[in-house]
Amino acid sequence: MSTKFPSKGEVVRKWYVLDAENIVLGRLASQAATILMGKNKPIYTPFIDTGDHVVVINADKVRLTGNKEGQKLYRTHSGYPGGLKETQARKMRAVRPMRMVELAIQGMLPKNPLGKQMYRKLNVYSGDKHPHEAQKPVALGHLAATV
Repeated sequence: MSTKFPSKGEVVRKWYVLDAENIVLGRLASQAATILMGKNKPIYTPFIDTGDHVVVINADKVRLTGNKEGQKLYRTHSGYPGGLKETQARKMRAVRPMRMVELAIQGMLPKNPLGKQMYRKLNVYSGDKHPHEAQKPVALGHLAATV
């Protein structure tokens, strides 16, 4: 008996909208990563991108627990000596709130070319409007566990 793997044409991609308002960042990121990888589908295969598209709205209203607002650091390095830059989560929310959500979700995806392909299906917006109405996205309620 041979195992049946989904071919490129068999994978049907849906669009989902996640509202990040008053949702803990890690819980939002894990739910979005699960959908992007396709782990919520019965045809999930680790080495094939079977995931769906995810649109995250209200990224600026995502919640951080504990003292993470002042203690969590986002680090970037220019590649030059002394080129390390650290940004607190409070400042990151004020300057680039969408990047906070993108980094959390990207960190939960595979670190390989397949993970980059999955990451391209993610769209994050700071307001409650998004330009993907033509794709007829399905709004997921308060992080529905049964996607």
